[in-house]
Parts: sequence; C-alpha cells; structure tokens
Amino acid sequence: MPAYGWTGLAVILVAEALLFGGAPVIGTYFTPVVWIGYILFADGWVFARRGRSLLTTGRHELPVLLPFSIGSWLIFEGYNLLLKNWYYVDLPLPQPLRLLGFAWAFATILPALRETADLLEAHGAFATWRVRPIFLSPRAEEALLALGGALLLYPILFPSPYLFGLVWVGFILLCDPLNRWLGAPSLLGDLREGKTQTFWCWFVGGTICGVLWEFWNYWAAAKWHYTVPITAEWKIFEMPVAGYLGFGPFAVECYLMYNLAVLLGRRGLRRAAAGPERGAAR
Repeated sequence: MPAYGWTGLAVILVAEALLFGGAPVIGTYFTPVVWIGYILFADGWVFARRGRSLLTTGRHELPVLLPFSIGSWLIFEGYNLLLKNWYYVDLPLPQPLRLLGFAWAFATILPALRETADLLEAHGAFATWRVRPIFLSPRAEEALLALGGALLLYPILFPSPYLFGLVWVGFILLCDPLNRWLGAPSLLGDLREGKTQTFWCWFVGGTICGVLWEFWNYWAAAKWHYTVPITAEWKIFEMPVAGYLGFGPFAVECYLMYNLAVLLGRRGLRRAAAGPERGAAR
C-alpha cells in the first residue's frame, strides 16, 4: 500500500473522530472529506494489487473525470427537481461555500465508483462469470436506444416521484448501443465476447458505494433526506430499502455515459485540430 493510501484511511478515521467530536466544519463538509479519504485509500489498494491505478498511471484522466462527475450528477439533480426524490438540509448559508460543497461532493461520485469497480476487478471478482456470446441485431440495438430515450423522456413529460427508476435504467439503454456503434467500451460489446465482469464490477461497486454514501450521510450535519414513496416506512439509514436497488444501475450508467463522453470529446478535439490544417491547405 503506497503512503497516500494509508493517508486516505487516516483521513476517514480523523474525519469520523472530528465529526463525533462536534467539529462544525467537518460536520458541514463531512461527505466530500470522507470520500476523498475513501478514494485515496481505495486507489492505494488497487495500486498495491496490480501496479497501476487511477491516481498513478491514470491521473491524466482526472481533468476530464472530475468535471464530468459534477456535470453528470447535475443531470440527475435536474430530474430530481421534477421527481422530488431527495432534498438537502443544513447546507452552508453563504452561497459560495454552498456551491463549493456541492462541487466538491459531486466531483467525488464517479471517481469513487471507478475506484470501487477497479478494486473488485483487481481482486478478480466476477472474472469467471461468462455467458455464451450474444449478438443483438441492429434493429434490436436500435430498439434499446429508442426505449432508453423513451424512459428518459417520460419522467420529464409526466413527472412522478415513482419514476426515478426509469432514469437509472434509461441512460444504460440509450448510451450502450451508441458506445458499441462508435467503438467505445460497451456492455453489448462485452456480451459479444461472453464477458460480464465489467458489468458486475460496476453494478456491485455501485451498491457498495451506495451503502457507504448512506452510512456516512446519516451522521453528517449537511446531508440529504429522501422522499422516495416506495417502502418509505422501511429505511436503512436515510434511504428507503427500495432505493438501494438503484445504486447498481446508476453506477453502470455512469460508466457508459463517461465512455461515450470521452469518445465524443476526443473526436471533437481531433476535428478541431484538423480544421486549421485543412484551411491552410486550401
């Protein structure tokens, strides 16, 4: 374990101690602080297992990964404005500090999911879970894309607090066919080779992160509460039991959305770089 991994574990433990000791700043910013500790610790663990990790050999991704983590979560916050499944309490009153807390916390979401999936993969989890190769026809893939778009559009047109499950699934069905067609990593591409490890690492990793999100959120001062109407009377920490079913699909769709965004971004940069050269040639 590299030194920064142990530092991450120390950050978690010290943050817990200060939180229960009544430190107001830690209580307000507990969520982003503890998740920074988790990311450092998990990344150090991944590096110790396989000699490479996001924060070492993959740190060139961070300028894209962190803004994407914020931006992608803002999409789900936009859905929540309509569907009203959660709300925040005891946030910092000065607007700049509140925005800092939001950006900081949102920036940890995708890295945490990525580190957890990488950690499972580094330990060989689900490596033997293979299926017979599955090839969907172009029409079937087009149908998945259309269904994904419909699932994402329906809650906008007919908002209801019961419909957030459509959002958690919709981006999977929308993005995965696009990823396969464009050559980005995709679940459909994996199925053509009989592979399922990536899906399960992200799905289970998302569930692990979900439990930790709710555990640490429960004790924080600035936090979120849920108004999920399904199993609202049965909660684990702040989350109704049914809500835990959404963390796995959420992680998978984050994986697919990020792959698609990176691919489109690279193609856009290549076209922008090629533009002036073509102009000069004329």
